[in-house]
Amino acid sequence: MNFGTKLIHNGNEIDKSTGAISIPIYQTSTFHQFDIDDFGKYDYSRSGNPTREALENSIAILEGGDRGFAFSSGMAAISSVLSIFASGDHLIACKDVYGGTYRITSQFLSKFNVETSLIDTTDVDEVREHIRENTKAIFLESPSNPLLKITNFHAIIKIAKEHNIIVIVDNTFMSPYLQNPIKLGADIVVHSATKFISGHSDVVGGLVAVKGEKLAERVYFVQNAFGAILGPQDSWLILRGLKTLKVRLDQEQKSAAKLTEWLNEQDLVEKVYYPGLKTHEGSDIHFSQAKGGGAVLSFETKTVETAIKFMKNVKLAAVAVSLGGVETIVSYPVKMSHASIPKEEREKLGIKDTLIRVSVGLEDIEDLIKDFKIALEA
Repeated sequence: MNFGTKLIHNGNEIDKSTGAISIPIYQTSTFHQFDIDDFGKYDYSRSGNPTREALENSIAILEGGDRGFAFSSGMAAISSVLSIFASGDHLIACKDVYGGTYRITSQFLSKFNVETSLIDTTDVDEVREHIRENTKAIFLESPSNPLLKITNFHAIIKIAKEHNIIVIVDNTFMSPYLQNPIKLGADIVVHSATKFISGHSDVVGGLVAVKGEKLAERVYFVQNAFGAILGPQDSWLILRGLKTLKVRLDQEQKSAAKLTEWLNEQDLVEKVYYPGLKTHEGSDIHFSQAKGGGAVLSFETKTVETAIKFMKNVKLAAVAVSLGGVETIVSYPVKMSHASIPKEEREKLGIKDTLIRVSVGLEDIEDLIKDFKIALEA
């Protein structure tokens, strides 16, 4: 099946006990056991719930993994995956990793003697140079947030396999529609399902897909032990949003491309970052491992004053953290997604006070461009 069909028909769309074509919300904490000597599949919703299971099975199928897991947030998903490692282990992560991931690696895992090297993963040689005997995983984002830097999955996964290192990819920006890291050889994929997968800015959740049963069991142990699971109501909301992922992203990508072209022509704009641009650094690599440019772009204004005035005057876009909703969302990384990263570190990464990130929604693009023009010239 093609991806759009698989979103609707992946074996998890019909409730097997009733035939309902929308998986019911099993709003229960526990399950009656009909045979005390032979417990049923479900006993307590932290360990397993039919609504959550349908979502978990869906993400596993869509990403090409063997098992899926749903968590209470994207950071709960990332933190739980990183908790499979032990004291003395060493991890490698891209240095412009999401602010929450930076926080969990630098301020939490470090307390338990799990060391993380934040490096430029767009430089394959630098990745190779930082591998140690105790390196257990490489954590990647591509495109990265917020400068849309491109990491060569093919090259890094090859290096990782040579050293028996687990590869974890945060695939939030691309979603399983546009990019499938597991099919490229990665071991674990994580998502903030709050974003494109849910798509309506009405639920917070995280998803994980794992290749290999032994590795999946390690993730399940943490999920069940920590208990940062996604509730049945939120699981149902994400299942509902997931069905329209392709049609939403198809339209959002078209609008993102048009908005990028327009921004490139504006005198008040210094630079535009978007993987769909042929001039974007790493664009060729991106399209060797992804099916589209996505719906997220960033741009730098000529002055900080212009950036701030734009954020204050834009009307059709929500000024907010997060992305991937039906509404366009503009964010100011230095005050939002990357506020937890020290200023000197942000500047080294190229994240300036003039940078604005845009998650393009489903508004008519002509209306959106008109609104951006007024806000830029304010």
